[in-house]
Amino acid sequence: QVDVGAMARLFGYVDVTDRDFAVAVLSIAFNPLFWNVVARWEHKTRALSRAFGSPHAACYCLGTVILLLNCVRSHCFTEAMKSQPKLEGLDCHWVYLLGLAVLAVGTVFVISSFLALGFIGTFLGDYFGILMEAKVTSFPFSILDNPMYWGSTAVYLGWALM
Repeated sequence: QVDVGAMARLFGYVDVTDRDFAVAVLSIAFNPLFWNVVARWEHKTRALSRAFGSPHAACYCLGTVILLLNCVRSHCFTEAMKSQPKLEGLDCHWVYLLGLAVLAVGTVFVISSFLALGFIGTFLGDYFGILMEAKVTSFPFSILDNPMYWGSTAVYLGWALM
């Protein structure tokens, strides 16, 4: 038997009928779906590499599109957070500072992952046939398997707490 009371209370703080919330959910779901479908399509067909004249140019183009989609996603997330009800218990100075700390840690993971992998390594270069010489094992990969994903999650959690 499941107690749905906790979920009912939680949904009392989320307005799922809000347009900004729906757009944010769609953008959050769309982004990884888009880049994974495009990358797998490229891996099977090499169509982007042929269209752009080289796998490097195609990877840079896809990476740029991913970055732009991430900007849209961040904007949608911000607008959704502004329009949602706030938990009274989380509306204090300490929670803001906690959110700032979580955001900072997430940012360290995202930036250090990018620096360790480079643009092509970050933006699916392996699907374009551009492989790194060796597996990256330096920080932050020395402490987490997927530091870019964990870092991005921490950034959005910190942002939400703030």
